[in-house]
Amino acid sequence: MKAIAATKVFDELPPLEEVLAGSIAVLGSTGSIGVNTLDVIAHVRKLHGADAMPITALTAGENVKILIEQAKAMKPKLAVIGNEQKFGELQAGLSGTGIEVAAGRLAVIAAAARPSDFVMVAIMGAAAIEPALAAIRRGVVVALANKECVVSAGAVFRDAMEKSGAQILPVDSEHNAIFQVLGSGDASEAELVTITASGGPFREWSLERMRGATVEEAVAHPNWAMGRKISLDSATLMNKGLELIEAHLLFALPPEKLDVVVHPQSIVHCLVSYEDGTTMAHLSAPDMRTPIAHALGWPRRIPSPSRRLDITALGSLVFHPPAHDRFPALNLAIGSMRSGGLAPTVLNAANEIAVQAFLDRRIGFLDIPRVVAAALDQDCGSNGMAGDLESVLGTDARARIIAEEICQRVGT
Repeated sequence: MKAIAATKVFDELPPLEEVLAGSIAVLGSTGSIGVNTLDVIAHVRKLHGADAMPITALTAGENVKILIEQAKAMKPKLAVIGNEQKFGELQAGLSGTGIEVAAGRLAVIAAAARPSDFVMVAIMGAAAIEPALAAIRRGVVVALANKECVVSAGAVFRDAMEKSGAQILPVDSEHNAIFQVLGSGDASEAELVTITASGGPFREWSLERMRGATVEEAVAHPNWAMGRKISLDSATLMNKGLELIEAHLLFALPPEKLDVVVHPQSIVHCLVSYEDGTTMAHLSAPDMRTPIAHALGWPRRIPSPSRRLDITALGSLVFHPPAHDRFPALNLAIGSMRSGGLAPTVLNAANEIAVQAFLDRRIGFLDIPRVVAAALDQDCGSNGMAGDLESVLGTDARARIIAEEICQRVGT
């Protein structure tokens, strides 16, 4: 299995001016990663001028008001709203600015396919698969802040990357940390790669207490400011399971070389143990602007407004194994990773449906992994191969229908 993450080695780093002149498309600009990406770009422009990091396109799914504000401030060539019903509002809001506007799923994909040097994929969930592929097929640098598309369509991404020569950079804090510690994604000498989990808001809760958990409690992450979906995945530890699968695919790491530890402070993001007995760790404050800045500046480093780590204030760092009995979602992800094929596609699709059902208050918190497990037990096509986009999208669609049917039964 080949790695998906970038493997290009630079004999000589490109000049900083060349990096800053590179054009950027931000897909999913109104979510937490998108907002933080624009914050980093704004910071760079303050230091290096308003022409630094020109933006070719900003896209959003629903939040047209924030998209309008961002477009006026950052001056992209194109602004796209995924919800076609909000096109009129976008058009009116950007009238007279000279910014081109568009709407709809195909317009988002087209924005990714437009010429640019760099694409930040910050769209949530499996909806990022087609736009990300459109960018990868252009052979440019693509930063992935979306684990679900790698989990669902990793083999498809790998094939597209090999054909186009695209460079794929991980933005998830853990995978960006692995990328930096390994050095351009070479995992051949690593004996064990360990990613860390905060443990989420229910780290010390009993199963009985979690049974009555509310939406508000589940999305209140103790360390990170994130969207509701990823915050909820952190509460079930599914997020960490998806990250294991992502690491497996991004760095061509076999499952036996991957592990998870709970680290409540979220300071250490990964530990890589080498065959000579060395263990190297990546540390930074829990601020997504740090890995975003690393990706935007790669292979150089650029200034970031992110929080700095004060080691003297830490006191101590705590690590302990995850409670597999209380967080079965992690076990489901590990099982899907070992099964391979389209099992991770089913896992992700069923989880997205179950998470939304909980957010809609139609099922309970502990029902989320039960729905996913039941979907994996049914014939959704998970035994097939994930070699082409049609198979991935078809399996994803079937798994969502089955998971929704299970949610309806669970919720009655």
